[in-house]
Amino acid sequence: MATQAIFQTQWQTYRKVIDRNYMFHREVYGLLHEILVTEAPQPFRFLDIACGDATGSAAALKETAVARYVGIDLSEQALALAAETLKPLPCPVTLVQADFAEALANWSEPVDVVWIGQSLHHLGTDAKGGVMHHVRRILNANGLFLIWEPTLSDGEDRDGWLDRFEHGSPPLWPDLDATEWDAMITHVRASDYPEPVAGWRALGLNAGFRTAETVFVAPTELARVYRYRP
Repeated sequence: MATQAIFQTQWQTYRKVIDRNYMFHREVYGLLHEILVTEAPQPFRFLDIACGDATGSAAALKETAVARYVGIDLSEQALALAAETLKPLPCPVTLVQADFAEALANWSEPVDVVWIGQSLHHLGTDAKGGVMHHVRRILNANGLFLIWEPTLSDGEDRDGWLDRFEHGSPPLWPDLDATEWDAMITHVRASDYPEPVAGWRALGLNAGFRTAETVFVAPTELARVYRYRP
């Protein structure tokens, strides 16, 4: 019951951030939809890493040639929500409760598109690279790997990014009350490890991807979407 209560409190705060578009979810998932329609293999098998309740991915997958959906998340409660959210998809849906880094290390099923949003940055640099290596291993030769992650500005370190987030975001997030904002800052300072643009690019190339490019920069310049091709 305590775990459920904590989940509900944190999830309600994050849902507020999403619903107010404070982190530009609409733009990011709109871009994901466009890429799935115009660039993904047709049809495609979609792996959603750290899928959460899958609201964004479900919207991005509407009217696409998705042939199979697999979502990974550690939260049982989030996956229960995802199961309902994904019911309209016209394809088989599999949801896996697991730590995504551990799940990918043992993954063998090929996929065509891999997506991870706002989750890879919770790992250290070496662990990020390990995840990317596993994604490259299971991704088909004409597939796509897309990530949406916090990014350091040129010459910025983690402390500088954290300060920019903390002191730059509140005016843009007016509907969070003091308790919600404090919880968000506590989470970010404990868990967020952004990489510079060159770092995200190098991680992908070192994992065996042929190209690594930025396809979206958040107006706040706190995060970017990157596209990697085998």
